[in-house]
Amino acid sequence: MTNPLRLGVNIDHVATVRNARGGTKPDPVRAAHLAIQAGADGITAHLREDRRHILDDDITRLRAQIDKPLNFEMAATDEMQKIALKVKPHAVCLVPEKRKERTTEGGLDAIGGHKQLSIFIPPLLDAGIRVSLFIEASPSQLDAAKSLGAQVVELHTGQYCYEIGDARTAELARIAAAARYAAEIGLECHAGHGLTFETVGPIAAIESMTELNIGHFIIGEAIYLGIENVVKRMRVLMDEARSGTGTL
Repeated sequence: MTNPLRLGVNIDHVATVRNARGGTKPDPVRAAHLAIQAGADGITAHLREDRRHILDDDITRLRAQIDKPLNFEMAATDEMQKIALKVKPHAVCLVPEKRKERTTEGGLDAIGGHKQLSIFIPPLLDAGIRVSLFIEASPSQLDAAKSLGAQVVELHTGQYCYEIGDARTAELARIAAAARYAAEIGLECHAGHGLTFETVGPIAAIESMTELNIGHFIIGEAIYLGIENVVKRMRVLMDEARSGTGTL
C-alpha cells in the first residue's frame, strides 16, 4: 500500500502582500482556512526575525484558529524559542536565516551548529513540540539531525527546482537517496522550497517522503486562480505521482 503524502501550505506571502500596504488585508489566517478547506493537511508559517511577512499576532491567531497542525518555521534564536514555547505549535522547523536574503538560502548546517542546536532543541522537545531541521540532502547532515534528537527533517528542494536536464535528474537522485536514508535511521522525511506544478511530481513519487511544504508558488498562482483551486490542483498532482498515475 502506498504511504500517504501530506501537503503543508506556507501562507507567508499572503502576509507579504498585506504588509506592503499595511492594515489587515489580505489576512494569512483566512488564507490558511481556505487552503485547509481545499485539502491542505497543515499550515506552515515562518516568523522571521525582521518580521518582513508573518507577524507575531499571525502566529498566535493561526495556533488558535486553525484545526490542522501548525508548522512554525523559525531561526534557532532565544527570541524564537521563547515564542515557540509560549505558542506551542504542533511542530517547529529550524531554518537558516540571513537578514538580507530574499528567501531561505540552502539548508541549516546541523554539523557546524551542532553544539548550539544541542542546547536549543531539548526545551522544545520537552514541551511536546515536534522538531524538524531544514537541511540539505546529505547523509552527514541527516546523521547530525538524528543525533540532535530531531524527529523530522525537511530536505531542501531549491536546487532541484532551479536545475534542468541531467543536473535536475542528479539532484532528484540525491534527494531520493537522502529520503531513503532518513527512513532507515528513523527520521520522518519532508521536502520543500521552490516546488511548482511542474516540479512536484518526481518529489511526490519518492516513497520515503511523508510531507511536502509549498508556499510561494501556491500563493503566486492564487492571484490568477484562487488559493482553493491551486491547492486542489497541487493535491491532485501529488496524489497522482504517488499512485504512479501522473503524467509528470
